[in-house]
Amino acid sequence: MRWTAALFAVGWWLAVAGTIGERVIRPLQTISNLLAALREGDYSIRARGARTDEALGLALFEVNALADVLRGQRLGALEATALLRRVIAEVDVAIFTFDQDQRLRLINRAGERFLGQAAARTLERTAGELGLAPCLEGEVPRTVELPFGGRLGRWEIRRSAFRQDGRPHQLVVLSDLSRALREEERQAWQRLIRVLGHEINNSLAPIQSIAQSLGEALDRGKRPGTAAPADSAEDFRRGLAVIAARSEALSRFMAAYSRLARLPRPKLAPVDLAALMRRVVGLETRLSVRIASESALWVTADADQLEQLLINLVSNGVDAALETGGGVTVVWNLVDHAVEVRVEDEGPGVPETANLFVPFYTTKPQGSGIGLVLSRQIAEAHGGTLSLENRAEGQGCIARLTLPV
Repeated sequence: MRWTAALFAVGWWLAVAGTIGERVIRPLQTISNLLAALREGDYSIRARGARTDEALGLALFEVNALADVLRGQRLGALEATALLRRVIAEVDVAIFTFDQDQRLRLINRAGERFLGQAAARTLERTAGELGLAPCLEGEVPRTVELPFGGRLGRWEIRRSAFRQDGRPHQLVVLSDLSRALREEERQAWQRLIRVLGHEINNSLAPIQSIAQSLGEALDRGKRPGTAAPADSAEDFRRGLAVIAARSEALSRFMAAYSRLARLPRPKLAPVDLAALMRRVVGLETRLSVRIASESALWVTADADQLEQLLINLVSNGVDAALETGGGVTVVWNLVDHAVEVRVEDEGPGVPETANLFVPFYTTKPQGSGIGLVLSRQIAEAHGGTLSLENRAEGQGCIARLTLPV
């Protein structure tokens, strides 16, 4: 009897243990299978019986939730990758990626056109075999002339590094500048010819007309029996004076153009901006220019070119202020790690600020139209900018020059 009870107790405990083990082992096996599927990238499997009122059911619930999150992230990554591949394929710049052995790993359509070969024939080949080895060396960005696509063109090279699967790679981007440069050159020639033609015609037309009138007057005086008018000598002097004046104006115009086209590269050196501004303001005798800053700032610039730029800005400001009886103020300070110089006048303002930096455009009766253009060239040669805008409050203009510190 005692053995029977003992056997019954042992059997009961074994049954209970088996039931408990089944309820524990099966969910753990399910969790293991789910995690294995997630590791393999299969996010479609879900566990049944996920409940939040018990420990194992809660674990299954969290694994299901993790699978949903990973599935959403996977879809987002696939869509983003597909979009990136489409963008890379459609952009009009040649894109290449090379691994650490300089073997081509990715190329877009523009890159295929650049090399004149399909991707299947270029992938896994080295940069040297493809003729792209110079693109993986040297400073970037830079512009080079490369004979690709059956013609010699100008290309801008940009390069950056990235890591994929823990290994270093290089991204090379080549932009064809020839077409854009040709279009800009064509437009520049059109503007130049239009301006030169307008200015030369303005001088040659009166010269031709007056020369023809003087020739006719001379012919009339040479006819037999015809006496020259009493004031013919004065007419000849006036006509010749007009011809001389227009010829001189044309000569000044061509000299101004030559000066604009032959601006030398700046010779950079430290320049005390405050001292230079005081000297420039002291050169202006028509109006007392107010200096609103006294801070000591140094810039790296060509002192002679920078002085010419500032003289132009101050002179223009004074010209405008004299029309209205206003004043001119010069101020400088640091703005976003750059020096900003402002010449503020109280003149009438400028009706068309868009044309101010067009060569030979001027609003002054005797202006040459190159002062602001030359000034902007000097500013950009120093890595800075120059702009002119009407004042938001009150009348007048603000010439704004920025230079690197």
